[in-house]
Amino acid sequence: MNFKTAGESHGKGLVGIINDFPSGIAIDPNIIDNELRRRQKGYGRGGRMAIEKDRVELISGVRKGLTTGSPISFIIRNKDWENWEDLMNIFPDPNKDKDEDKLLAPRPGHADLTGFIKYRLNTIRDVIERSSARETAARVCVGSFAKIALEIIGMKVFSYVDSIGKIAFNKPINILDKKVLNAIEKSQVRCPDVSTTKKMMKEIDLAKKAGDSIGGSFKIIITGTPPGLGSFTEWDKRLDARLSYAVMSIPAIKAFEVGDGAASGATGGLDFHDEIFYRENKGFFRKTNRAGGIEGGMSNGEDIIIGATMKPIPTTTKGMHTVDIKSKKDTVSIKERSDVCAVPSAAIVAEAAVAIEIFKAVQKKFGGDNIAELVENLNNYKKYIRQI
Repeated sequence: MNFKTAGESHGKGLVGIINDFPSGIAIDPNIIDNELRRRQKGYGRGGRMAIEKDRVELISGVRKGLTTGSPISFIIRNKDWENWEDLMNIFPDPNKDKDEDKLLAPRPGHADLTGFIKYRLNTIRDVIERSSARETAARVCVGSFAKIALEIIGMKVFSYVDSIGKIAFNKPINILDKKVLNAIEKSQVRCPDVSTTKKMMKEIDLAKKAGDSIGGSFKIIITGTPPGLGSFTEWDKRLDARLSYAVMSIPAIKAFEVGDGAASGATGGLDFHDEIFYRENKGFFRKTNRAGGIEGGMSNGEDIIIGATMKPIPTTTKGMHTVDIKSKKDTVSIKERSDVCAVPSAAIVAEAAVAIEIFKAVQKKFGGDNIAELVENLNNYKKYIRQI
């Protein structure tokens, strides 16, 4: 599968087209809408989330509840368009002067200045609208399709937040434990520990009081993965490379790791690498998973575990020192309505981005025209592995 999205933060809506998605998959729009709601949650989100009630409107590629193999298209309408219609109209209104929208105070850490220069624009408004993380709602929609397909073949994608600011949660968890999953979904910051959740929320409150923003990190776990997704034969076929590309494309993500990645340089090979074992009723397996389920650019059959770090959001209520693009005079960066912390939301977006890339790898290995054919090929592959 592959996809394209379009739309601006305060435009009419976000649209997407998904190509090469298998036929025969039952689609429930309520599942997609629930994923969109999960993206909107999280302590520290801004006022925009109180306005938008994201819902998907499917336009093509699904008939009688089943995918047909044709391109899937959809729209997620922006309710806030009602408040921005004069400003965001596609064609100018000669009776209305919009010179006051000539935003020229770029935010440090944002796409504002470079985008203005690159596209020879008159205002950074045209950069803000597309570079906004609002675009990720469309990606969550696309990722919902991938998640639905992955569940059919026994694979699931999970996330949780393991740090916000200086507050970290480092305890191991069993992601398949329903109590743990419920705790993550109930937590306003997607942390499975109640005590740590409260500390993280306090950290967000302190940032808000100071007119600041705050970042953090999260983990993504994919269960039920068969060995052999991805390849070592070419650099751009390596699964870890593909996943890093997907996660790093999410706005404000500044670091990516697989397994114990960031800590791996501080240990020796004898201590780091996951030793291989074999049992007749279990096949090949590891007792540890420091590699995060990926070796040599391929899934090795263990859970895939990746992590990412999100920087503080560039938009703050206090503003930062910048320079007016035209006058070159010192000024304060623009102060748009924004989140104080969006790490929990970013974790949901990463679930979607990862699900898309994993399902691409599944299709590459087992075929992608029809889901029944894919399942049959996967089952034959599993049979082959058991016979090794």
